[in-house]
Amino acid sequence: MKNSVLALFCVAALTACKKNESTVTDTSTDSVDMAYPMDSAMTDTTMVAGTAQMNEQDRTFANDAAKGGMMEVMVGNLAAGKATNAKVKSLAEMMVRDHSKANDELKSWATGAAFTLPSAVDDNQKKEHDDLQARSGAEFDRAYADMMVRHHTETIEKFKQQASGGSDSSLKAFAEKTLPTLEHHLMEAQAARDAVK
Repeated sequence: MKNSVLALFCVAALTACKKNESTVTDTSTDSVDMAYPMDSAMTDTTMVAGTAQMNEQDRTFANDAAKGGMMEVMVGNLAAGKATNAKVKSLAEMMVRDHSKANDELKSWATGAAFTLPSAVDDNQKKEHDDLQARSGAEFDRAYADMMVRHHTETIEKFKQQASGGSDSSLKAFAEKTLPTLEHHLMEAQAARDAVK
């Protein structure tokens, strides 16, 4: 057993001697690898510092955006399965895809900012979902399209207010980046509503 241990030490020592030159290369590679987490940590620190300066509008916006995004995905999934009109079904699929992406971006911001987002929709949103779920056929399609027009009209206003008046720069940037998508959603929702009048 002593011979085995001694042999391992010899192999390790020889390997270390042979890698003397490559150790320098490995060290520089390690420092390059280290740069990414350091940059990430600096970004997170900046976000956390910004969170301490968040105003009430920022907090309200983040909470409303999280619940609204969850709601759009929830009713979008419902409509993707229940809609009878192809335009409404396509609208629902777009809502699920785009709002899931936006929800992930908001969660990423919240993680970096050490901000706790709501994990579920509120009671009014749950009731609105349940009321929609009780409908079927053309009535369902009209109700869903109407809901999307109403939701996106309200949501666009909230995102515009955040983009112009929020104090957290990362959250303002999120609002600005998401606005064109929401405006496109409103246009598509209006077209779907017109198609099922």
